[in-house]
Amino acid sequence: MSISFSHSPALEVHDLEVQYGRASALTNISCRIPSRQVTAVMGPSGCGKSTFIKTLNRTLELTPSARVRGGSVLYRGRDIYASACDVGDIRKHIGIIHQRPVSFPMSVKENVLFGARFHKLVRRADEDDYARLYLERVGLWSEVRDRLGAHAATLSGGQQQRLCLARTLANQPTVILMDEPCSALDPAATRRIEELIGELEREYTIVIVTHNMSQARRVSRHTLFFYEGRLMESGPTQQMFEDPSESLTREFVTGQIG
Repeated sequence: MSISFSHSPALEVHDLEVQYGRASALTNISCRIPSRQVTAVMGPSGCGKSTFIKTLNRTLELTPSARVRGGSVLYRGRDIYASACDVGDIRKHIGIIHQRPVSFPMSVKENVLFGARFHKLVRRADEDDYARLYLERVGLWSEVRDRLGAHAATLSGGQQQRLCLARTLANQPTVILMDEPCSALDPAATRRIEELIGELEREYTIVIVTHNMSQARRVSRHTLFFYEGRLMESGPTQQMFEDPSESLTREFVTGQIG
């Protein structure tokens, strides 16, 4: 399939093969992720969506028995799986937000600054302003300004997810991966995350795994449809929902399978 993008791709995937032990999880995946757009990854449960997104910043290798068996993932023209590639640098530039908020066991402020300190992105004298900047970016500052020293676990689920996003943004990435970021949130918190995605799209490339077809349609401009470990179709979101090329895609978006 030939697809034209208004932006050059942020990531390119070629012939990607992934296994868990001896079992195949992804087979012959090739696609491009357009820059400064939201790309939705959708498909039935167990089709490889989360596995795929974790290959894009090498967090998959943190899973026991998982391995990339073949193919390549290019970021800025470089294969992130090349032996000379710095894994820490890749994960700085390509951040990930998980399904359930993973706040660190420390204060709200320390959570925001954790990665930025590690990557030497902030001077000690500027830490207060730096933390405030990214808490404001995710609409959290007014809610936590009086409890920056409180343990992050005291925040609500929606607040913790926005805190995780603030921590990721503080690392100054160019790509943000989101693996079902709203599945554990209530409707109000989900709406706020979706609003943030729309705001951040102007500056960042965003890839969001979602089981919610309505959400995919609301927030994305480009969509990848996976089925049983294979990429069945990719293209503009509107086209995927209104005039898909593949019968399996049509059955999925109309609710016949899933």
